[in-house]
Amino acid sequence: MIIGMPVYPDVDLLDVTGPHEIFKWMGDEVTVELIADKVNEGCITTRDGFTFKANKTFENASKLDVLWVPGGDPDALNRQLANTDYMNFLKRQADARYICSVCEGGVLLAASGLADGYLMTTHWAFVPCLAKFPNVKVAQGFPRFVLDRNRLTGGGISSGLDEAFKLVELLTDYETAQGIQRTTQYYPCPPVASELTPATSCPLWSS
Repeated sequence: MIIGMPVYPDVDLLDVTGPHEIFKWMGDEVTVELIADKVNEGCITTRDGFTFKANKTFENASKLDVLWVPGGDPDALNRQLANTDYMNFLKRQADARYICSVCEGGVLLAASGLADGYLMTTHWAFVPCLAKFPNVKVAQGFPRFVLDRNRLTGGGISSGLDEAFKLVELLTDYETAQGIQRTTQYYPCPPVASELTPATSCPLWSS
């Protein structure tokens, strides 16, 4: 089972590392490939300054069972939207068993055409950006994740953790996901509470 994450400079750290941690607890039969444009020479620095190594390029990545598209800084998203190598890589994954995005990565997924005809979500502040893609159906409210057939999309940053557990369940079974929940002690109970309100404009372009 190969899960591929196409990463880029200024990607969101938790969009990548949180799900990576959860996926690897499925065992050695699961490989997570961090895939980047070869121009970055394998080193990716996230939006908050953490650097990690991508182990594959768009040219030598394995055939993916799962595509996982992370979000990132708005300028970084605009760069990837204009990056034909990145967008073409996404399009080549159309036959993956599951096609997923988390956070603002949903905008990249929508731009690739891989979300056409599917219900999806993204980071709450970027929901207005999806209006640019009339063939995409946007979930109402602020769901942590949305599953529509083999498309699994998540809300903002930390939503990728919940989404990752759902993917584990889909790839294995409920009991395996429960076991990883216990191992990682994922029982969130934050000490703060707040509410989201609908965004009215897209941070990437005028909507």
